[in-house]
Amino acid sequence: MAQVTLPTPLYVILDRGPAGGRDRGAAGGRDLATLLDAVIEGGCRLVQLREKTMPLNELYPVAQALQRRCREAGCLFIVNDRVDLALAVEADGVHVGQNDLPAREARRLLRPSMILGVSTHDESQARRARDDGADYVAIGSMYPTGSKPGFRLVGPELIRRVRPELTVPLVAIGGITVDNVADVIRAGADAVAVISAVCATADPTVASRRFIETILAARENHAR
Repeated sequence: MAQVTLPTPLYVILDRGPAGGRDRGAAGGRDLATLLDAVIEGGCRLVQLREKTMPLNELYPVAQALQRRCREAGCLFIVNDRVDLALAVEADGVHVGQNDLPAREARRLLRPSMILGVSTHDESQARRARDDGADYVAIGSMYPTGSKPGFRLVGPELIRRVRPELTVPLVAIGGITVDNVADVIRAGADAVAVISAVCATADPTVASRRFIETILAARENHAR
């Protein structure tokens, strides 16, 4: 299996659900197609559809439309949780958590070209995700977050500990903002996944662009 290269260091998760007590939800009151256009305009080329409550018959056409737009823009489209939905809409991949379908089974069901991402919260989970065929390993939560109830706070230190062992891309997630993203990049993350830090802002295009610029500057400074 060839190693996946993430197209941008910013990974935006499109989520309508509530985040941090905001009345308008994680998507800031926007429909997901509008939000996708905004983050693409801001330079992001890696997005995930995360939808926990919409019935599958309603979610399917939404996912189809988002996948078509991503394909037009050269943006990778990942579906959270649902291997069946990812296959049905010909998504670029699927992302599973520790309480979802086991990564090894997801890998077996996916087409060979599809990407598998796995959420992890400690060293043993990160190693297992790698061994089970993950193309990238998500690690979190970096900081306190309102996007996921019952989050497990691990901090950037966990990235430092697993970085020497894992050659697949590491994606940091959880409470990341433009003010703390440089610390996460210096810890060894290849990319950062965000929800409300982009989706709930007044201008997701500007927020996406600023994240990417800040990440690239942090990489450059760290390499010196």
